[in-house]
Amino acid sequence: MASCTPGSAWGLLRRRVPGVCRPRPPQELRARSPRLPELAVSGRSVAALSGPGASGSDLYCLELLRRRDYESYLCSLLLPAESRRAAFALRAFNVELAQVKDSVSEKPIGLMRMQFWKTTVEDLYQDNPPHQPVALELWKAIKRHNLTKRWLLRIIDEREKNLDDKVYRNIQELETYAENTQSSLLYLTLEILGIKDLHADHAASHIGKAQGIVTCLRATPYHGSRRKVFLPMDICMLHGVSQEDFLRKNQGKNVRDVVYDIASQAHLHLKHARSFHKNVPLKAFPAFLQTVALEDYLKKIQRVDFNIFHPTLQQKNTLLPLSLYIQSWRKRY
Repeated sequence: MASCTPGSAWGLLRRRVPGVCRPRPPQELRARSPRLPELAVSGRSVAALSGPGASGSDLYCLELLRRRDYESYLCSLLLPAESRRAAFALRAFNVELAQVKDSVSEKPIGLMRMQFWKTTVEDLYQDNPPHQPVALELWKAIKRHNLTKRWLLRIIDEREKNLDDKVYRNIQELETYAENTQSSLLYLTLEILGIKDLHADHAASHIGKAQGIVTCLRATPYHGSRRKVFLPMDICMLHGVSQEDFLRKNQGKNVRDVVYDIASQAHLHLKHARSFHKNVPLKAFPAFLQTVALEDYLKKIQRVDFNIFHPTLQQKNTLLPLSLYIQSWRKRY
């Protein structure tokens, strides 16, 4: 992947920001479309959303996802009914891995938890699941959809490497991390949907990389509060920016140029992913609804001139459920 330069991906968008007004959904959509799934759910409505045969472990996964990864929760609700339960399990598995890093004070403890999940995945493919709700649901998903073990292990391996808190030396290292985690999740989601298509895989690869880059940007204020910076060193050095600049919440032009370059790379991956849309099966589109949240963040950071510490970037988008639903109805990603 060629390195991005200011203006290479977005051209004049930085100097001319489009209006923020959102069009109302088409009259036909308002008149004919069924209601959105309930977002404030009770146990009974959760069971209905999860599909027939919902169990305690299924409800555990759904609730974990709702609390810890709300955007993935919303996207999973819009998958076909027969795929939701497996998608909840897969995303809950990712949440379990992602929260290891922040929940342990010592690396050896984190490594032990990662080893637990490595052993668990091997056991799942031997039909010997442990009595852990996420593992039980993941086992059912593997059995029903014949999920590829390699992708699951790759996510664990990459999360394990990330326990070291190493700074990304360049944008390619960040993209590799995103490919091995976020893209792997999308490959598995495509398997849940029964999709085996090269174009869909290419789109998933680029969307996963965009997801990883945007996640790194969004987490920068949080990481800064813990005296850590994970933005690629090569882009920081290109603009003469140090980690201390981010820790001090410096809002100078060179800091914003760093953010612009990184955001441009995410935008470029989204553009590449959408270049395949004519060849990607329509059945695969629900797997890529994450692009709605990614594009929303990229537009917001553009509006504040790439000030990564602007308070509006930390505000929840209350229109996201509607935006996701409209995108799903329009069969786009």
